[in-house]
Amino acid sequence: MPGKVLVLLMCLLLHLGSASGYKHVVFVHGLLAGPSEFDYFIQLIQEYHPGTPVTNVDFFTYGCSFANIWKQVEDIAAELKPVLTNETAEGTVLICFSQGGVICRGLLATVPHNVVTFISLSAPLAGQYGVINSFPWIPKFFKNVFGHLIYMLFYTSIGQKCFSLANYWNDPHHRNLYRKHSSFLAVINNETKQIDPRSQEFKDNFLRVQNIVLVGGPDDGVISPWQSSQFATYDDEETVVPMNEQEWFTNDAFGLRTLSLSNKIYTHIIPGIRHQEWHTKQTVFETCIKPWL
Repeated sequence: MPGKVLVLLMCLLLHLGSASGYKHVVFVHGLLAGPSEFDYFIQLIQEYHPGTPVTNVDFFTYGCSFANIWKQVEDIAAELKPVLTNETAEGTVLICFSQGGVICRGLLATVPHNVVTFISLSAPLAGQYGVINSFPWIPKFFKNVFGHLIYMLFYTSIGQKCFSLANYWNDPHHRNLYRKHSSFLAVINNETKQIDPRSQEFKDNFLRVQNIVLVGGPDDGVISPWQSSQFATYDDEETVVPMNEQEWFTNDAFGLRTLSLSNKIYTHIIPGIRHQEWHTKQTVFETCIKPWL
């Protein structure tokens, strides 16, 4: 019997040793979705790195994902705090899809975290504007009207309070309204007309991340402009302005320029992938996720 106990203990130690050094992986789903979005990637992680600790956020799913972004950030941060602030762990890999990437920007800004790598899969990190292709039941004409006139709702206190999309709606034709009313994106970008008292805290926390992996592509069909996945926006002529020409980049308003100058930002432009396919492609996993585990 003592011999069997010794063997069991040795097996246990070997198992624990095989998972040592693995970072904790956290997944955050997108709009109108839930944790099942990442079932395939979780399967691949366990195949490549058995024993990797994984947390798949199961908050604000499906219809509830329209809730105010700050509310989502606060509740998810409270749930993830034991993981994101664990100083004895190897660190965290944060993998976020679509709206989940916006939420993760909030986590990185508000939590004194241990995130080693933030992987953003086709997320509107610099905002969303234009046709809302993610709602297939809306005729194209009404999508265009919606995309160009919705600012009249989104840039109000009601719009900001009730619709997550309003919190990162970035209309290039109404910049003053955006700077005045955007209660989330303009705040964490330090673009508001009055400096938020938390702006330095947001920047200090954001600078804790060691690597940022930005993934997007021209065939996405939902994120508009698709280059928002790599911190680009439209100007008032709807020409794409890249990350390094943004005012908040040149003045390092929230730390992105510092990270870029430190070679901590990695970009992947992958054509041929539609929006709902980013978390279903092994090539995306192999190229953009596996190297960072």
